[in-house]
Amino acid sequence: MKKTYIATMPNKIGAFLKASECLSALGINITRISYNKAVDSHTLFMDVDGTAEQLEKADEELKKLGYLDYEGHEKNVVLLEFTLKDKPGKVTELLRLINECALNISYISTQDSGRSLQNIKVGLLIRHEEELDAFLHKAELLCPVHVLEYNHSEKIYDNSIFYRSFVSGLMETGGLAEEAREELLVMSNRIMQMKDETGQSPYRTFESISRFAELLAESRGAAFQPRITEHRLAEHTTLTLIEPPCGSNTMILRSYDEVLFIDCGYALYRKEMKRLLRKLLPDFDHMHKRIFLTHADLDHCGLLDLFDEVIATERTKHCIELEYAGEDGYREQLPEHKPYIRICKALTHYQPCDPSRIHTPWKHFETLEGLLTQVGFFDVGEMHFEVYEGQGGHVPGETILIDYEHRIAFTGDVYFNVHAVTPQQAEYNRYAPVLLSSVDTDPARCAAERRAIMNRLGMGDWQVFGSHGMKKEYALELHQE
Repeated sequence: MKKTYIATMPNKIGAFLKASECLSALGINITRISYNKAVDSHTLFMDVDGTAEQLEKADEELKKLGYLDYEGHEKNVVLLEFTLKDKPGKVTELLRLINECALNISYISTQDSGRSLQNIKVGLLIRHEEELDAFLHKAELLCPVHVLEYNHSEKIYDNSIFYRSFVSGLMETGGLAEEAREELLVMSNRIMQMKDETGQSPYRTFESISRFAELLAESRGAAFQPRITEHRLAEHTTLTLIEPPCGSNTMILRSYDEVLFIDCGYALYRKEMKRLLRKLLPDFDHMHKRIFLTHADLDHCGLLDLFDEVIATERTKHCIELEYAGEDGYREQLPEHKPYIRICKALTHYQPCDPSRIHTPWKHFETLEGLLTQVGFFDVGEMHFEVYEGQGGHVPGETILIDYEHRIAFTGDVYFNVHAVTPQQAEYNRYAPVLLSSVDTDPARCAAERRAIMNRLGMGDWQVFGSHGMKKEYALELHQE
């Protein structure tokens, strides 16, 4: 049984040794440790593995040491660091809060970092710890707070003062329930640790997570303004391309009297997408709704429960089956991807759909020999698609549809028009690679798959629709000597 402890320990020699001896004596294995004094001088993250009985005993022993619920003594000098948005009036808001709490400033220092955030160090004279507690609770709602020094006191305010205020900001931004707090704490620390080990600034990581959460939230309600374009695919076939500010495209393919949706975006935008789909399709609530899922990433399958029938590959279905059973999906099985995916699931309110609604009409190959393997065919009205499954360069289960007669290709995230995105999409797309290292499971293989797709397109003028950005017009002519 695995568990993560968010331990609060005194900044003293041998503090971690005591915790390690405690766990070792109980036969518990420590599988991960993360501590960064520059971020939080007292918070230590420990992933451990043991039986339920061992972990229950460990809870008791660590509490006795004061590492899970530390109590201390009073004193009256504190140096704090506030991380504010670099916008007019933000410093004034902080000063007003200090004034409202009747606190005296003994020191203040700030400098231009050239970034969207600025760190301000403030020394405050505190009469008693209850006064500091009350101030910190209010300050955490304003911005992330980091306790740098609390002279002559044993009380550890660093117990998630930075992490707690950081996560409180995420929860407020995303409108999340309290149940999400510990998961966000642990996963934010894991991303920080991975980036720190590669020499990247931990604060850049936290800034990226915060901005990612803000972009998701800023695109809700009236601000949900996707780019919507109409495209003629064949004589009796049209496509409505919906490009939201954040997340994947949603496409509506209409051929004769058939309607097929392709991907469906983040769960976060449920109200916005339902309103839009009802506007585009007045009979949306009463029609039989069929959707083709290119792959099982969160920004493609967040609203699958709106549809009556989901069509996907066996691997894509298996990924959702794992998530539905409470296990790790394909992305979460990769240590470098898991923290971002877990944070993204929380911020976008993701819940996997019932996998019994997913139909897999094509042949399943246990092993895919080529970069693209034809697994079957798929007809929609006058469109006749060949169905190809990629080798998992982006993610296992990835699927590509190609209609050679009408020269139409739907390529998911294996290939999309990266140069034809909206400004909002461009900013959104900037953060996943920072927090994931790469959006692809195997970047080199995915690049080879992209080339393989283009090599499969025949002569003539093609319309290629990826899951992000505008369509790509591609022309291949036969050159005669």
